[in-house]
Amino acid sequence: MSKYLIIALLLFSCFGNAQKITVLDGDSKEQISNVAVFNKDKSKIALTDFDGVFNASVFGYKERITLKHVGYQEFNTTKQQLQRQGNKVYLVMKAQELDEVVMSVSKWEQQKRDIPNKIISLDARTITFTTPQTSADLLQNSGKVFVQKSQLGGGSPMIRGFATNRLLLSVDGVRMNNAIFRGGNVQNVISIDPYTIKNTEVIFGPGSVIYGSDAIGGVMNFYTNKPMLSENDSLLVSGKANYRFSSANNENTLHADVNLGLNKWASFTSMTYNNFQDLRMGSHGPDSYLRNNYVQTVNGEDELVENRNPKKQVTTGYDQINMMQKFLFKPNSKWDLNLGAYYSETSNYSRYDRLIRPTSDGLGLRSAEWYYGPQKWFMGNAQLLKKGNGKVYDGLKLGMAYQFFEESRINRDFQDEIKNTTKEQVDAYNFNVDFENKKIGDFKLYYGSEYIYNKVRSNGFDLNVNTNEKTNAASRYPDGSSWQSLAGYVNGEYKAKPNFTLMSGLRYSHVWVNAVFDDTFYNFPFEKADLSTGALTGSLGFSWFPRANLQVTLNGSTGFRAPNIDDVGKIFDSEPGSVVVPNPDLEPEYAYNAEIGVQRNINDKIILKGAAYYTYLVDALVRRDFSYNGVFEIMYGGELSNVQAIQNAAKAYVYGFEFGLEAYLSEQWSLSSNLTLTEGVEEEDDGTETAARHAAPTFGDFHIVWKNQRIRTDLFVNYNGEVAYDDLAMSEQEKDYIYAIDENGNPFSPSWYTLNFRSQYDVSRTIKITTNVENFTDQRYRTYSSGIVAPGINVILGLGYYF
Repeated sequence: MSKYLIIALLLFSCFGNAQKITVLDGDSKEQISNVAVFNKDKSKIALTDFDGVFNASVFGYKERITLKHVGYQEFNTTKQQLQRQGNKVYLVMKAQELDEVVMSVSKWEQQKRDIPNKIISLDARTITFTTPQTSADLLQNSGKVFVQKSQLGGGSPMIRGFATNRLLLSVDGVRMNNAIFRGGNVQNVISIDPYTIKNTEVIFGPGSVIYGSDAIGGVMNFYTNKPMLSENDSLLVSGKANYRFSSANNENTLHADVNLGLNKWASFTSMTYNNFQDLRMGSHGPDSYLRNNYVQTVNGEDELVENRNPKKQVTTGYDQINMMQKFLFKPNSKWDLNLGAYYSETSNYSRYDRLIRPTSDGLGLRSAEWYYGPQKWFMGNAQLLKKGNGKVYDGLKLGMAYQFFEESRINRDFQDEIKNTTKEQVDAYNFNVDFENKKIGDFKLYYGSEYIYNKVRSNGFDLNVNTNEKTNAASRYPDGSSWQSLAGYVNGEYKAKPNFTLMSGLRYSHVWVNAVFDDTFYNFPFEKADLSTGALTGSLGFSWFPRANLQVTLNGSTGFRAPNIDDVGKIFDSEPGSVVVPNPDLEPEYAYNAEIGVQRNINDKIILKGAAYYTYLVDALVRRDFSYNGVFEIMYGGELSNVQAIQNAAKAYVYGFEFGLEAYLSEQWSLSSNLTLTEGVEEEDDGTETAARHAAPTFGDFHIVWKNQRIRTDLFVNYNGEVAYDDLAMSEQEKDYIYAIDENGNPFSPSWYTLNFRSQYDVSRTIKITTNVENFTDQRYRTYSSGIVAPGINVILGLGYYF
């Protein structure tokens, strides 16, 4: 073969490859099939294949072409521009995708339109635009989840009147809830790095059929980025680097990740570092929120000093690091092996609400120090996926995970020489097997089983800050205690008609709790807790489209929460004027829920959404007065304190309404709004009713969005309603130091609003700039039940480089 023929063949090959254009999702980078490509008069048309590729040879070099897909925004370009971009084009998903796929309800992909539960989905595109500081802020930015904060290093979600250990967190299908998740505010969500999240799905209402214990009020699933394989024989290298600054706490955040992909192997590596300084509150609001003084230790002596800048919340700053490593092995189209390692660690961070507690005479502060030690979380996760060819399944998932949790609490009273520390560590093992069966006509079946084992290690010690003498002290939990669960579930989806889908499921869970109490420091009237409890939960609902533009959903479900080590064995956790003691005689609490939802699409221009729900909780595990060795008050920490314990001592009901609006005024302009109203009541055995602690005030938002292919802007208002003194839970009424004071001298939570603006500018396909101004009227406000005051005016700058 002559050298001229070889050169001609090479040139033809290069030219042919240059005519092939790959169409990808702008965020996930996954190929998009069935994208229509055409010129102005549609005389030339092409269509992307299964791999998202189309042949551009029919189009002229500078001819204007359009790419159109039902789920993505229309994109205009030329072949010349595409070749300059490496023969790749990235499309942006539409704001409202009717055929959206979700995984949270069955652990397998399902059409959202067929599911009777209310689910919201927050994708990577939304997360990039809102630039959340933590994953708690990610949820709060949705406008549909209320978040409480006791300190800057925190964020405790509230959903439909429930929070903490009545909500379930999961990462890549593995539950984060462990045996010491408490009824008080839980901060574990901040361990999840928002820069690594591909998608977050939130289920509203019980999710116990799939997720077991704790999933009473809702489920929050965080799905992180997956490694991407190469489309050809060459090595695929991609990734991003991000920087974020916020003025309210002088935040500096650095993030970087990189993906390396071959045909069958791929790797994804990520790292994020956060540095947060003390948070500054706003200028316009209650003076009682100001930080007028704080405790400073000089030459071993505690002093109450004046805060020269009362809007600065001393001390609230902290650092955090997050790392993630994932590997994907895909030998063929049937098998996937995913391996992941996740690690998160904070520095020490103050519990701010405890640092501002006044003394009984109101002249000083009770605590010289009160902070959490490093919050650590590690997870090793292995998931094997097989598709097709099974006799009784079309999909098989095998999952194994190990998690390690560490947390500690350090506190010392003002001018006290003894600093107390308690430290807890949990080893958590999860084993799952899940099946999908689509072989039964219009009926799909999902079923599986799960085993969970938690081991708790807990110790305590006292340190004399003057002599450095260290002595053993009571631990927070029984050291060596365990919590384990074995469960099986089945969930079915039946498409009775093209416009009517039924879903139903059952799950049985059995839970064992074992704890041995050490009487070294306390004379317990019992030696151990040995609980064995079972729970059957179910759900039944439908999704119905009486017309193509109208959807009605109805769902009934039950949920449960089995007692954990925090409920059974918490040892003398001090609260102002009270102490909490163990109680080994507990049973699970059960929730019964009903909800109805309506969604109306008006000419693809306006989408109206509404939902109403009612949840009834029986045998509720609540903290109530208790008799310890026959007495109701004991001396603790030098103070005569009321004895309390967790008990099955109440019933509760929560009901509410949720509304949503999306209006697409043009290709550039759109409006959106959310409004949530919740009422919750706890009922004692004697019929006495009090407000539920975790029923959030009325809250909502309103957004005006303008965008084109490069710029997106959002002018929006966030607002919260008032919670009057009579509507505060009894436990909240006692915390007058975190609330404003009404005209009668009683604590209450005032209403508030903030005016905000955010924008994102795509300088190029590789560079994005975000500029946000939050609370630019500089309001001073504190969200309901929060210990820390929210940021004042806050300028946020973000820079992202994508390659």
